[in-house]
Amino acid sequence: METTAQMQLNPSQEEAVKRTKGRILVLAGAGSGKTKVIVHRIAHLIETGTDPGAILGLTFTNKAALEMKKRVESLIGAQSRYVLLATFHSFCMQVLRKEIEKLGYTKQFSLYDERDLTRIIQQLTRDMLGHTGELPSLAPTRAALAEAASSNLSVEKMHWHDTFAKDLYLRLGSTLRAYNAVSFDSLISLCIQLFEEHPDTLLKYQEQYRYLMIDEYQDTNPAQFRLAELLAQKYQNLCVVGDDDQSIYGWRGAEVKNILHFKRDYTIKLEQNYRSTPVILNAANAVISHNQNRHDKNLWSHLKGGSLIEVFHAPTDLEEAVAIVNRILRHKKNGLKWSDIAILYRSNSLARQLEMALLQTSYPSEGGHWVRGIPYEVFGGLEFSERSEIKDILAYLRVIANPKDQEALLRIMNVPRRGISDTFLDTLTQENRSKNIPLWDLLKTQEKPAAQHFITLIETAQHHFQTPPFTEALKWLIQTINYKKAIQEEVKSEKMRQFKWENVEECVNAIASSEDASLQDFIANTTLNRQTMHTHKKRREDHVHLMTLHSAKGLEFPVCFIAGMEDGILPHEKSRMETGLEEERRLFYVGITRAQKHLTLSMARSRMRMGKPQPTNPSRFLFEIPKTLLEITDHKICDL
Repeated sequence: METTAQMQLNPSQEEAVKRTKGRILVLAGAGSGKTKVIVHRIAHLIETGTDPGAILGLTFTNKAALEMKKRVESLIGAQSRYVLLATFHSFCMQVLRKEIEKLGYTKQFSLYDERDLTRIIQQLTRDMLGHTGELPSLAPTRAALAEAASSNLSVEKMHWHDTFAKDLYLRLGSTLRAYNAVSFDSLISLCIQLFEEHPDTLLKYQEQYRYLMIDEYQDTNPAQFRLAELLAQKYQNLCVVGDDDQSIYGWRGAEVKNILHFKRDYTIKLEQNYRSTPVILNAANAVISHNQNRHDKNLWSHLKGGSLIEVFHAPTDLEEAVAIVNRILRHKKNGLKWSDIAILYRSNSLARQLEMALLQTSYPSEGGHWVRGIPYEVFGGLEFSERSEIKDILAYLRVIANPKDQEALLRIMNVPRRGISDTFLDTLTQENRSKNIPLWDLLKTQEKPAAQHFITLIETAQHHFQTPPFTEALKWLIQTINYKKAIQEEVKSEKMRQFKWENVEECVNAIASSEDASLQDFIANTTLNRQTMHTHKKRREDHVHLMTLHSAKGLEFPVCFIAGMEDGILPHEKSRMETGLEEERRLFYVGITRAQKHLTLSMARSRMRMGKPQPTNPSRFLFEIPKTLLEITDHKICDL
């Protein structure tokens, strides 16, 4: 008799569901029904006599765990409550709540958040350096500490960039222990320590969870890999589900080798795709086949319809953005909703031109009235002008234009850090409120060298920004305040540092494109555009999606655009050196496989860089797609 779990499954999915013993690698290609297989496998285990409490499923996000719980419950009902579906961190938290006394903590231990941890690290740093004043940024050190926590190596075997980070790591561990506290980053490593030092405790959890499943296995780091191996050590009923071709998080510690070299009894490939047309899948297969380090697989689909992949080459990045928006209008005219459409890009800095083109476009509404601005939302991030680095630059421009702009003044007075303490600012703002004297005027009366240097900076900047164009003036300002160094000091992730700096470069491009506007007009236009964005978001639920390729993983849309298909952007020059060309190709593969019916790839022959047009070359990945799958078009379209 066919069980609930075997209904409506293709042969490969059914094999993955019914193969319950041993070490099993399920290679789940994009759009192949991965989650469906996991939940049906759980249901099958229970329906064939497995105790629901013996099943443990680990994933990476609370959202994924919750979705699985709901779907398992819909299949098997009340028994699903005994299955443990959790993130790695929440599972470790549950274990430590019961067992942490064996590591010298009490069961009432505290879990410290980022703010708590920052405060302790700052105090330890002051103690170690014998420093009482303001500290330099500890972002690089924090990054080293996080990397150490996920490495599953002993302190002596870890690669330390400096002895200070190593000493701080050791002191932080002993301090947290003294405080009876643990950090979020240390949850998994403490659980591993518990299992390795107390085999009887490990045995208890091995006996309890005889069937272990791991989702998105390609994203595991060394600590998560070790935890899974420990839990599965006795019964070896370990089913890992993932896709090495979608491993795109090497920059945050994920190791694709975990899925490439997984010791397995069986390999099951899910290659039937339920999302995309054959044309899109053939392009994705062709691109990813150029990677050497991968499991061989080939996506296919029974779906019909769709079109060739459109490719166009615009003269400039501005014209590329306008051309994308015109194609979006054509899709809308053909009956699609705004929310059926996504624009994907490698770097956040590409979003500004796209946002401006969406905001400035006029189109006829269903009632025949002309409407200005296509509704959109930046997924997993902020609109360009809402990002902190752009707010910093705009705040500088606001103070240069109007030194009595108190909100902007407070934002930048110590950005980058220039030795103006919070205590000094508090005293100044209290006097400002009590005496009703503008903060700028009070600041000019202060003898504190840092305050005087800041006054001189703003007054000098006012001379630079007297007459447009302001491109060189803004470049001077960014260089003078050494904002690039400030980003490097404040941001832990090298990847995020790069994104933030690219956004700063794009801000220079923005002011260069407004070369005839006064400084006040440029600021006002930026503010109005930001207000328009907020109005659109409040007014419309139906909106175009803007997102990075990383943010798009796991999502799907009838229509996708991938902008900026140029060498140096995709593949990204800096990332290519850090995580390799193969991870950049996997990122492009993820982008291609988000599209259900229509995919457009675009590029610009010239792109603005720090206010100046720079020639570009098409992405090498474009040449990996067979020409028979492509339709080369002019960037201008005439059927609107």
